[in-house]
Amino acid sequence: MSRRMEAAMARQRVGRRKVQPRAPYQGPGWRQKPTLGVDVGGVIVMLADREEDTSFFGSRPLLTPAVTGVFEALATLTEQPFAGRVHLVSKAGPKVAANTRAWLAHHEFFGRTGIPSDHLHFVRERRDKAPVCQRLGVTHFVDDRLDVLAHLETVEHRYLFRGGTEGPDSTGALPHWAIEVHQWAELAALLASSEVG
Repeated sequence: MSRRMEAAMARQRVGRRKVQPRAPYQGPGWRQKPTLGVDVGGVIVMLADREEDTSFFGSRPLLTPAVTGVFEALATLTEQPFAGRVHLVSKAGPKVAANTRAWLAHHEFFGRTGIPSDHLHFVRERRDKAPVCQRLGVTHFVDDRLDVLAHLETVEHRYLFRGGTEGPDSTGALPHWAIEVHQWAELAALLASSEVG
């Protein structure tokens, strides 16, 4: 076999090999850029049914209201301190994912907030948000479910959002790693006043 043929075969083998993404450099002085992850149901979209992760108004999903202040807060946070590093991570099956995409388009969500439309990620199980957040380098996450936040062990700052439902909130002591917030204005002010960037 000629050397040229061997080289061509070697290039083919390398081309088939899956390349694993490199972990970011974490040497002296390294600091991860702040990246915000946000749930959809109960955080961006008001919940019509507390039992569902993302629930809409029956046959009229586009009429489901947004959580008060979400557009303004996310527009501000997307500009600074997160500088375009904001991702939506939502648990949804195909029907709810389609309703979510339609709702976001109908409300011109991406244009109003400055979040890129390809920063929308769907998972099938709540615990599946953890590997997505790890892959995206999420440092801050907002969710209305404590059980979801418990899975996000690689996320340093976890916020339990209570302002996305008209039903009663569950009460009880929060774990030390969770910060409870009730409004988007409150969360935006908290993030702006902390040393995020």
